[in-house]
Amino acid sequence: MVELVTCAFCGTQAPEGETLTWTTAVENGRRRAFCDACSREHLRAMESKLDSEWW
Repeated sequence: MVELVTCAFCGTQAPEGETLTWTTAVENGRRRAFCDACSREHLRAMESKLDSEWW
C-alpha cells in the first residue's frame, strides 16, 4: 500500500516517495508537509519561522 502525503496548506497529495522536494516543518509538536508550489509561494514566511496559520 502506498502512503500518501498531503500538503498542509493546499491539500495536494502525492506518494511519499515523490515528496523529496517538499518542505516539512514541526508546528505545535505536529509534523506538517508543504508541496513545492506552496513552499515557493510562502518561502519568506517559512524562513521567518511563522506558523502556517499566519500565511
